Amino acid sequence: MRAVPVRAHLSGGTFEPEDIQAMSLAFEEVCEALEIQHGATPEREAIAVRIIELCRRGERSPARLAERVLKEAGLVAAFA
Repeated sequence: MRAVPVRAHLSGGTFEPEDIQAMSLAFEEVCEALEIQHGATPEREAIAVRIIELCRRGERSPARLAERVLKEAGLVAAFA
């Protein structure tokens, strides 16, 4: 399994392993959909922070997390 990019931004909260897995899946899906490469650190960090925020607010579905972030990025039509 790949390193979990969202882990660096998880301070200040407690998440179950399933939550971290959901966030990681959503993160990878969003980065792929937006064609954000591994070297694009600021963009990847912004995505990770937004996914974590949504998870803290109660969303645990990887598909819904990704859909919400993509919708906010203006790409909802591609995934509707």
